[in-house]
Amino acid sequence: MPSSPLSSLLANGLAAMRLELAPAAQATLLAYLDLLAKWNRTYNLTAVRDPGEMVARHLLDSLAVLPFVHGTSLVDLGSGAGLPGIPLAIARPDLQVTLVESNGKKARFQREAVRSLPLANVAIAQARVQDAEGRFDTVTARAFASLDDMLAWGGHLLADDGRWLALKGQADPAEIAAVPGDFRVLAVHPLAVPGAGGERCVIELARAGSARMIV
Repeated sequence: MPSSPLSSLLANGLAAMRLELAPAAQATLLAYLDLLAKWNRTYNLTAVRDPGEMVARHLLDSLAVLPFVHGTSLVDLGSGAGLPGIPLAIARPDLQVTLVESNGKKARFQREAVRSLPLANVAIAQARVQDAEGRFDTVTARAFASLDDMLAWGGHLLADDGRWLALKGQADPAEIAAVPGDFRVLAVHPLAVPGAGGERCVIELARAGSARMIV
């Protein structure tokens, strides 16, 4: 992969997070970011416009949850511009990723990213979370609602032995206490994302009756 300020920023960030990605995967991540920046000028898909900030707040922030992804299928709820689903799909070609997004212009961007990159392991469901179908080993949701609302709307998508990964700025004890009784918080993992600034964490949940609980 040719050296550039953005490629160096990505490579250094991955090294700091102790994540190993092949040069081809890193190049695809930067191609996705370039496409996002181009579409963003017209469609306002993200408030982040500085390319370096995009590497930190979109790519590295998404990939920070990679160690916690469970199984071989993942659904990303309220995926927006495809975050964290598209970076995770690029990092894990063996992972079947479904992006759920109700907004038409964001779903159109996702389709263009899947077509042009290309990403054979990504499917797009233009639907409300409540109307999405299927059962997945991992569910990701990037702070689009409170935990109880997320689980109420999308809990049916989590496989019996699956893991729910809620990406948050910080864990709110009141929000965690309000998690419905049919789900259980397994852990709150602090995330160190180079260049992103502020607190980051992923709240990991499972069904209360899951046979494979993490202690």
